[in-house]
Amino acid sequence: MDMIKKVTPIILLTLLSLTASAQFPGGGGGGFGGNRSGGNDRPQRQTVIPGTAEDMPKGNGRIKGFLVDSASKKPVEFASLALVDVKTNNPIDGTTTDEKGAFELTKVASGNFKILISFIGYKTKTLNDIKIDRKTELDLGNVNIAADVVQLNEVEVVGMAQLIEEKVDRLVYNNEKDITSKGGDASDVMKKVPMLTVDLDGNVSLRGSSNVRVLINNKPSTIIATSVADALKQIPADMIKSVEVITSPSAKYDAEGSAGIINIVTKKSTIQGGTLNLDTGIGNRGSNLGLRGNYRIGKMGFSLGGFGRFNYNMPGKSENLQVGKIEKFSIRQMTESDNKMAFGSYNFGWDYEIDSKTSLSAGVRYGMRNMRNSQDLSTFNTQSDGTTRNSFRDVNTKDLSGTWDVNVDYIKTLSKPQQELSISTQFSRNNRTNDFDADIYSLSNDAIRQELLGQQGNNNASHNQESTIQVDYQTPVKDNQLIEFGGKGIFRQVVSNFDYYNTIDTPQAASSLNYDQNVAAGYFSYTYTTKSKFTVKAGSRYEYTSIDATQGEQGDLSIPAYSNLVPSLNLSQTFGKGQTIKLGYNRRLQRPGIQFLNPNENAANPQNITVGNPQLRPELTDQVELGTSFFKNSLYVNVSTFARFTNSSIESIRTTSDQGIITTTYGNIGSKKNYGVNVFGNMTFFKRWQVGGGFDAYYADLTNNNPNPLLAASNTGFVLSGRFRTSLNIKNGWGLQAGGFMRGRDVQLQGTQAGFRMYDLGIKKDFTNKRGSIGFGMENFLAPSFKMKTQLETPSFTQNNTNYLFNRGFRVNFSYRLGKMTFTEQKTRRRKSVNNDDQKSDGGGGMDAGVSGGAVQGAAPAITVPSPRTGAPGAAPAGGRPQGARPANVDSTASPARQGMPVQSGMRPDSMMRDSTVRPAMPGDPTARPAMPADSTARPAVPADSTAKPALPADSTAIPVKPTVPADSTKKE
Repeated sequence: MDMIKKVTPIILLTLLSLTASAQFPGGGGGGFGGNRSGGNDRPQRQTVIPGTAEDMPKGNGRIKGFLVDSASKKPVEFASLALVDVKTNNPIDGTTTDEKGAFELTKVASGNFKILISFIGYKTKTLNDIKIDRKTELDLGNVNIAADVVQLNEVEVVGMAQLIEEKVDRLVYNNEKDITSKGGDASDVMKKVPMLTVDLDGNVSLRGSSNVRVLINNKPSTIIATSVADALKQIPADMIKSVEVITSPSAKYDAEGSAGIINIVTKKSTIQGGTLNLDTGIGNRGSNLGLRGNYRIGKMGFSLGGFGRFNYNMPGKSENLQVGKIEKFSIRQMTESDNKMAFGSYNFGWDYEIDSKTSLSAGVRYGMRNMRNSQDLSTFNTQSDGTTRNSFRDVNTKDLSGTWDVNVDYIKTLSKPQQELSISTQFSRNNRTNDFDADIYSLSNDAIRQELLGQQGNNNASHNQESTIQVDYQTPVKDNQLIEFGGKGIFRQVVSNFDYYNTIDTPQAASSLNYDQNVAAGYFSYTYTTKSKFTVKAGSRYEYTSIDATQGEQGDLSIPAYSNLVPSLNLSQTFGKGQTIKLGYNRRLQRPGIQFLNPNENAANPQNITVGNPQLRPELTDQVELGTSFFKNSLYVNVSTFARFTNSSIESIRTTSDQGIITTTYGNIGSKKNYGVNVFGNMTFFKRWQVGGGFDAYYADLTNNNPNPLLAASNTGFVLSGRFRTSLNIKNGWGLQAGGFMRGRDVQLQGTQAGFRMYDLGIKKDFTNKRGSIGFGMENFLAPSFKMKTQLETPSFTQNNTNYLFNRGFRVNFSYRLGKMTFTEQKTRRRKSVNNDDQKSDGGGGMDAGVSGGAVQGAAPAITVPSPRTGAPGAAPAGGRPQGARPANVDSTASPARQGMPVQSGMRPDSMMRDSTVRPAMPGDPTARPAMPADSTARPAVPADSTAKPALPADSTAIPVKPTVPADSTKKE
């Protein structure tokens, strides 16, 4: 509310200035579209360029023509032209080309002139020998301008770009700039992303909550339904372009994900030609091999890829002690294990541009996981009566899965800019086998294995299948408003069949779970943006969930249907000096995933049994966040605070038998309150050295509200974590990067978990031909292992566990690219796709099944372009566009991207996934700072005088030059 009060005077002043300017001839009133008051489409009035002498001699000469691309012969719009007197070398007049590439200079005095033409992405062109007599009308016809191909090939436009970007509703980590990710997987990338915490098993949490949604290019995958931690190991780090952390999702996203959404954006190619990339690495604990090919010709593109990762030499060791408070038992367990893992991912993609407004895309992906674990488990069991029952178990566990994802997506751009209709479909199925077999031996008090007593085992085959259809429509209202609405249906079938065998005792009876869940959803979202860069995005989503479930001999479980109304509100204000303030509220829900629902009794360790609960309901979370970020020179700082309240939280319920057997199940009994702050900063020195880091802190208040005093539990405390990263670009293709992460003690419902640390160091050398690289990386290399302690306490027992982690690793990476791709003047189109974000899974990050309806980012990254400094000639007013950057009566969203230039300016803003950047004015300050990203839903503002021509430099003798690259950009060596 305070921010709204603060911003209201700005809005009123802006409206008053618009009203005042509309009272004068030539005023720029009429709002964002550039139309004049009254809606009349009168011709634009040519005005004098600021900085030129208004008393220069005038005449009746006239110069006109059309500016076209020399290769495609298409018009080049909004390019800058300056008329220069050859005698004085002073600019006399100037203009810009319109949307058809046309330009015209009138009232030109007699004399000899030259015309300088410049536009970002093109070589500066000079037209000499322009002679004007008293009544000369000079028609130059088509003037060709060539693309600056050399600049594209030889200059890194973003250079040493910031690893972290701040956008309207998300924070983006640019993994492409991280050389230590080579040879790793997605879990290695997640460890470096602000606000995310990844434990040593690969489980992901956001601001202390594991209830997050993980998307892969905004698409769902049933691979997530099994375990996020395992799914992330199937995605090679080399394929990840960026990771987006969405803390306040709009109504367009599914309501799932209490803490927020994590979207993994992989690398794609939208340029012509074909390439084949080879990425491989070998280390002391794992090896990887990846092949990725892309081919595009005309309007059709294909991609084919495969990746395999093999982990070995992964020993494990742990000690566990359980002591009864009521029944005085004492159980001590020691384990030694060996783990082997293999992960694979194979994909084929196809897309086709039916016409300039219609596209069709499809994809098939198969992912596999093969995890095998052999464990020696020694148990020393002392009961309250003094008897001992020692045993030794040789346990072999296998966890195998295969996932198919098939999607077909259609998008149609209608008559208005930003007016789109999309239809997205997806079929996804995960087949999983999770079995264990144990040989049981007697064990002497001095830990000597004796006779074989028998065997015990559990077989559990399951599958999770989803079919999804989604329809989205969006349309602009006037020039500063956007309406979005749509519907979605998810049809999910989960089947789990399990049986047991036991040659010592009577085994449990075989059973099964058939769980059908159907979700129908509809949403409405409204976005309003002012010229002062204040944005309001409000919406609501309604979801209805029906469940039909049966369990073995019990039959129908009679789980009632439920409905949820999920509102969201996001406010954003960007100030002229690169500062943004955001305030957001949203309600989220978290449906239980198969690991919480599955009634299979997992007794691989008979002293610690886990069983699911099919009767679980979703948990509801309300979250409020307030954050600010600012960018100045090469310094970026982000500070955000949040409060999160969760009711009907799904929490563990642990009970113990008289013999000390602990059984864990789940119930909607929890209440969580979290209050926290996240601080992150990034700084670039000398254009080559980046330093970044920050800390996260939150206060947790947990309770399970259980009326049974033996089961009741509550806990409070602070949780702190910090991270640090640095990277250095050295000459001749060498690069160095290092970093670390540390988390303090974690507060859990029934105790605490000790903190942990991770650190890494990497060095890379790019080949001279820029086609490949070789690198060396190491993690946690200062010690062979470290131990991690967890302490749990209930009214009936205590448990202390010490886990020894052997994670010191070294690896050598090699990558090489074959083939060639070239830039074309093909309009970049965004794609729609299904994403389902509506289930809570096990500790693997808290995610099941994928997510919903966003746009896939294009391959070409947005370029940060310079903007004139405040107060410099031609600079925009606070919150506005440089004067003359765009003529009046021109749709600010209609301009396509330039040939070979992945500039986002002039492209259609994507309110869901992208920020739209302001088209640069003709540069007047070669030291201009990079412009901050604009609101993702905002259109670039038009200056108050919509007819003003581009500003020339304050020095009237200077000639127009191309914009310099951002301050943090460097040339390739």
